[in-house]
Amino acid sequence: MSPETIGMIGIVLLLVLFVLRVPISVSLIIVGIFGISMIRGWDAALIQLGTTPFSTASSYSLSVIPLFVLMGMFLSYSGFGNDLYRAVDSWIGHVRGGLAITTIGTSALFSAISGSVNATTATMARIALPEMRKYKYDPGLSTSCVAAGGTLGILIPPSVILVLYGILTMEPIGKLLIAGIVPGLLQMALFMIVIYVMVLRKPEIAPVTEKKPMSVKLKSLNSVWPFLLLFVISIGGIYLGFFTPTEAGGVGAFGAFLLAVLTRRLSWNDFKLSLSETTRLTAMIFFILIGADIFGKFLALSRIPVMITQFVAESSLSPMIILSVILVVYFVLGLFLDGIAIFTLTLPVVYPLITMLGFDGIWFGVVMVLVMNIGLLTPPLGLSVYIISGVAKEVPIHKIFKGVLPMLFAMILCMVLVIIFPSIVTFLPDLMK
Repeated sequence: MSPETIGMIGIVLLLVLFVLRVPISVSLIIVGIFGISMIRGWDAALIQLGTTPFSTASSYSLSVIPLFVLMGMFLSYSGFGNDLYRAVDSWIGHVRGGLAITTIGTSALFSAISGSVNATTATMARIALPEMRKYKYDPGLSTSCVAAGGTLGILIPPSVILVLYGILTMEPIGKLLIAGIVPGLLQMALFMIVIYVMVLRKPEIAPVTEKKPMSVKLKSLNSVWPFLLLFVISIGGIYLGFFTPTEAGGVGAFGAFLLAVLTRRLSWNDFKLSLSETTRLTAMIFFILIGADIFGKFLALSRIPVMITQFVAESSLSPMIILSVILVVYFVLGLFLDGIAIFTLTLPVVYPLITMLGFDGIWFGVVMVLVMNIGLLTPPLGLSVYIISGVAKEVPIHKIFKGVLPMLFAMILCMVLVIIFPSIVTFLPDLMK
């Protein structure tokens, strides 16, 4: 068989393994090793299996991942999510739909310390759903705003998925993290507008709560400013050129630990859980990256990326039409696969094509995240919806999927705006030193 045929068989086999729920890292390694062996022989395959894990795991750029994850774990286990929610609620919770809008705003803030969809969604579900149930919010509205708010976790920095994109494509991680800020805030604002419009049309789905006195509002800020200071120091340090992303992660992790200890919120058990969860997540991500490196070498040997790039270069299609086709493919993949699987499967082929067409690599990374966020709320995968369903067991899952439909329109609008106006993504990274 020709290398191209072997490459196509490998891609199909990888998709089959993903559908069968074989771990992503195992699937990538299996397909990559067998593919290399069929093209170059077993000696070459075993050499890759022996050298790639060390060369990948010893990369300095990867050290940013456990540091940002550890920062999020310290702050998450310290209960700062509850403080954030109460602070935002005290300022805007009294307007109609205020608790739902509060949930979106708090999700955006919490995203800035977790960098994870799962962590943001699960934390906000435990905090916000009981409050909205207490004030008799419609279950469809309450669950949908938590699910939608959780998607901000991989857009607003520190986003682990954008770090992975930077590692896989060699785009600068610092600029990628900064590039997610404005699109994340834009998506947050669109979610809030959608909620406000929904409540105007159907006031009964969001009863009005009592207005907090100014003294309570001002007092609530006391629990928020240390977190905001930590975010400004770590992410602002990247933007101003004071820190590399790895140094910013170290500063953020140490600052989060110091803050949790000084406020006496981090028990010994919580400390151990933070380290354990960080180790587990980091190991999972590293194994995926090792598998992605092996699979990427297999695809390079198969010459499929080169063939696709040459085919597109010789076609008469405009770059925007090709981009639209790619995004539709990503949307379909997002219905069945999670974001990391999509990144590792497609980037070796798609990224060279995107840059050849003249699109900015950092901009495309953010667009990819926006597309994959839609998959988090759509069946059959709908990861965020299933997380909510696990917390709010009394709400039928079909009601949650129905409730997120207006949020999906907001996400699509955000993606369209970013495509029409690329500077939404690029203007902050372009200002960096």
